[in-house]
Amino acid sequence: MYPEEIVKPMRAELVEAGFQELYTAEDVENALAQKGTTFVVVNSVCGCAARNARPAAKMSLMGDKKPNQIVTVFAGVDKEAVDAARLHMFPFPPSSPSMALFRDGELVHVLERHHIEGHPAETIAENLKDAFNEYC
Repeated sequence: MYPEEIVKPMRAELVEAGFQELYTAEDVENALAQKGTTFVVVNSVCGCAARNARPAAKMSLMGDKKPNQIVTVFAGVDKEAVDAARLHMFPFPPSSPSMALFRDGELVHVLERHHIEGHPAETIAENLKDAFNEYC
């Protein structure tokens, strides 16, 4: 588990963009039970991938279509919430950072760490915008 002082600015980056933080399994279940689309970002301390994931997540929201709700859980910190989110991302293996789009609680699009790491934020954001255009 990472100390809060390390993750605080990384949390803030998404929260300031309008993401709701989920801390418990119940929070995750309630979010995914909502009608419409839910974009889940599994935030991470990992500098090699997360440094592009957070900006990409924010950029993806600048398109014409957007998810009904945007939420985040933090790997290595919010264990219960992350475990619950990852259960809903099955059959994809645990990955952080990662991003998933759900429609009416059903998984419709996933970006795993290997889709994020080594790719510029703009490319990641375009992938997400394409998913939003298709499913939102």
